[in-house]
Amino acid sequence: MDFLDELQHRILPGDGAMGTLLMDEGFPLETCFEELCISRPERITAIHDAYIAAGARVIETNSFGANVVRLEKHGLGNRVNEINWTAAQLAKSAAKGKPVYVAGSVGPLGLTEEQAIERGVNRKAAYMEQVGALLDGGGNLVFFETFLDFDELALALEVKQSLHHCPVICSLACPPEGRLPSGMLVTDAFHQLRELGADVVGLNCVYGPSGLHRLLETLPLDGPLAAYPNAGHPKYHDGRFIYYMTPDYFAESGKAFVAQGANLVGGCCGPRPEHIAALVEAVKGLHPVTEKPPHPPRRAEISIREPEAFIPPVAPAEEESILDRVAAGKTVIVTELDPPKTLSLEKYFRGAKVLTEAGSDAITLADNSLAILRVSNFALGAMLKQQYGIMPLLHLSCRDRNLLGLQSELLGMAALGMRHVLPLTGDPAKVGDHPAAASVYDVNSIDLMKIISRLNEGYNYAGKSIRTCTRFVIGCTFNPNARNLDAQVSRLKRKIAAGAQYVMTQPVFDPALVEETARRTAELGVPIFIGVWPLLNGRQAEFLHNEVPGIVIPDRVRAAMAGKEGADGLAAGLEIGREVCRAVLDHFPGVYLITPFLTYEATAELAHFVRGRGR
Repeated sequence: MDFLDELQHRILPGDGAMGTLLMDEGFPLETCFEELCISRPERITAIHDAYIAAGARVIETNSFGANVVRLEKHGLGNRVNEINWTAAQLAKSAAKGKPVYVAGSVGPLGLTEEQAIERGVNRKAAYMEQVGALLDGGGNLVFFETFLDFDELALALEVKQSLHHCPVICSLACPPEGRLPSGMLVTDAFHQLRELGADVVGLNCVYGPSGLHRLLETLPLDGPLAAYPNAGHPKYHDGRFIYYMTPDYFAESGKAFVAQGANLVGGCCGPRPEHIAALVEAVKGLHPVTEKPPHPPRRAEISIREPEAFIPPVAPAEEESILDRVAAGKTVIVTELDPPKTLSLEKYFRGAKVLTEAGSDAITLADNSLAILRVSNFALGAMLKQQYGIMPLLHLSCRDRNLLGLQSELLGMAALGMRHVLPLTGDPAKVGDHPAAASVYDVNSIDLMKIISRLNEGYNYAGKSIRTCTRFVIGCTFNPNARNLDAQVSRLKRKIAAGAQYVMTQPVFDPALVEETARRTAELGVPIFIGVWPLLNGRQAEFLHNEVPGIVIPDRVRAAMAGKEGADGLAAGLEIGREVCRAVLDHFPGVYLITPFLTYEATAELAHFVRGRGR
């Protein structure tokens, strides 16, 4: 049995997540999962066994972070050889007598050359120690995965080649745009890695299947490819990453990867044995693709022109809060229009104008949601208010700023007359398009609400006077789609106690759930704005349901949207949106409309509908 020969003739399924299953068993996120090979070997073996039973032909050792740099953080820097050798032994034992290859998993050190020099770390020696122990322990091949820095991966590959000529897989964590943080095109990186001796190149982590598939479409087919996506974007809850993707969706994605040339297909963060079992069944009988026309990479349009003044600037006016409008008996519409990912802003401001004219009272702007880089919502909010007279409602995430930065941002908002703020804990940076970025989390969303309430009293977090009280109107989030609605209501009560004055929910697609939410929150005494998302087509419905945390689309709605595209898809999505809006207006003082991917025309249709119903 030869790994590279098999890849030429059949699709090999890999395994899935290790850390996700360990967290499911109660091991906290801060645990050194690699050390469990020593202290809890039966748990690691059981996970290997589960993936082999599911049909995985390639299993990875539990050694991703078992290098001296990462292990030193747990006081285990002197146990690199022991942990990696044991990790390989456990996987080898599980694979014994079965047609299964053992891949020694090696992740990045996470240090640039300059940082390594400053810390006195010999990166080459670190990789030599880890890779050598994995091969001594019985690994059949080496799997370098989740690398963002091409130079670091090239160094690791060089070390491996100096030790042994077994097969080697080199996998990058690259956004769908096709460029590494250095600016290097992934196509160039793959070409150079093959020249340096990589037998298989691939992509893993960062995004769910749809993002990885978009990138695979752009790649030429010049050798074996590996595809190991996450199971969509996770929800971070109580120290765990929770993934909601269904096995069927994951399996269908695997077939799509094979069509784009992937020979080795598995899962990174989130996929479980049931996902791999479904994948194995889906790719059974498929053969490697040998030819395909590469798609050109998508390139962002860059404009150096001055922005056109298509909306005459108006002087900012004193904001009447959405609470004032609710108190006056008005139906309030808050519309989300996410900041764009590029500096092409014309469409954004055009959309904001259309939505305001359609009846939106405020435009709410997310703060790098899903940890994906966008234009500063602070800057766009200020422009909306000062240049166009549109009321901004800013999300503020605890992920990217420490206590100083959060309060500085808030004071800047107050100085510019922006009053509405929605504090969020924020998705961890590692699940977005900059996984090497640090997540701060000095505080969570409830702590931040308390801080803002204190600013409204005239004092900062340190208790010092800011001389003038801020006048923030503080919002919070609520997810009616959660499996445990009691826990969500309990947390909502804590948010209100911390200072939240209004509530905005995840999108809801079921009128019955609107009514249940009304019943469960009737005594809370704050306005609740139910999220309504106009679906554009069946593919989007499946993507949202499977890959976006916190969104649940009922089977009835998914069936109604299935196969619908273009005008038919939009018409069906708007009718579902109108149905939900009717239920919302029967129970709540307003609605929170969520604009899908800057397709503001659809949201404007719903805003017109709400205005007609709410007069």
